Amino acid sequence: MNNGPPLSEHSAGAIASDNSAQNPANTSHTTVTPINDESAFQSATSSLPPSALLVLYFHAPWAEPCKQMSTVLSTLASTYPSTPDLAFLAIDAEEVSDVSEHYDVTQVPYIVLQKNGQVLETISGGDAAGVRQAVEKHAGAPQGNPGKFGLPPAQKVTKPLGTEPVGAEHQQGQGQQNGTKNLSGYAPGGGDAQTAPQYSSGENNEASKEELNGRLGELVKAAPVMLFMKGTPSAPQCGFSRQTVSLLRDRGIRYGFFNILADDEVRQGLKEFSDWPTFPQVYVGGELVGGLDILKEEFENDPDFLKDYSVGQRMTGGPAA
Repeated sequence: MNNGPPLSEHSAGAIASDNSAQNPANTSHTTVTPINDESAFQSATSSLPPSALLVLYFHAPWAEPCKQMSTVLSTLASTYPSTPDLAFLAIDAEEVSDVSEHYDVTQVPYIVLQKNGQVLETISGGDAAGVRQAVEKHAGAPQGNPGKFGLPPAQKVTKPLGTEPVGAEHQQGQGQQNGTKNLSGYAPGGGDAQTAPQYSSGENNEASKEELNGRLGELVKAAPVMLFMKGTPSAPQCGFSRQTVSLLRDRGIRYGFFNILADDEVRQGLKEFSDWPTFPQVYVGGELVGGLDILKEEFENDPDFLKDYSVGQRMTGGPAA
């Protein structure tokens, strides 16, 4: 688990506003502060004392689960009074990629609780009750009755003595037995909303969709290993793409690439084509392997993963990077 960046000794009030509409008391309550670049993150964190509890919420605007989590965190924050000892920061995981990399964010929504420069707990996915439990555990009970604002009840887990607390990292570790990991947990669930654009009505819709799928089918086979990324290998435009390029390069893997930022039709269509809503995406032999997290898992489980496509191995296929 990574430690968060150190915070300065300067103390200032937490970002807050008067939410008297939701909270009857005429007092100022904590709000969620949007963070869209690294300088805003540094400014927000440096204005708080090291002992402040930071609730860092990594999100992406296209991710459907983040919409609900944004509402949950905004409501939860409003149940706490404004204080320099507590701050909620909503960080765009793709736009603020350096901060996302620092906290090893590979999926959204992802919540990090940090205090005194140390990560206390992380929660991944849309577990609203788990988020409330974690915040109340480290920030104390909120004012009033959060349930009346629509928040789910905090989880109550009775654990045997001597066991580790049940948090996101523990949950992710379940299924890791005998050196193997259950990778199915990383795949989008069947209940996830479709992120690909809806096609308008008309006779040519199906034909247009078939043409796009035909094009995508060719693109994923353009090279034995294909990387669909934001930017190019020499100039990645997001931290996840940069990490993926580094993984492949460090292992001498030859690969083709496609810059999805240069073609929005491919960018949106590939989400539905692969049933995988995030980028980067890695394909081998035209078959989806997954994103950065899956690629890391594969290399951890099998050091020879993709060895057949490394420099010096004879391959056939399209152009490679």
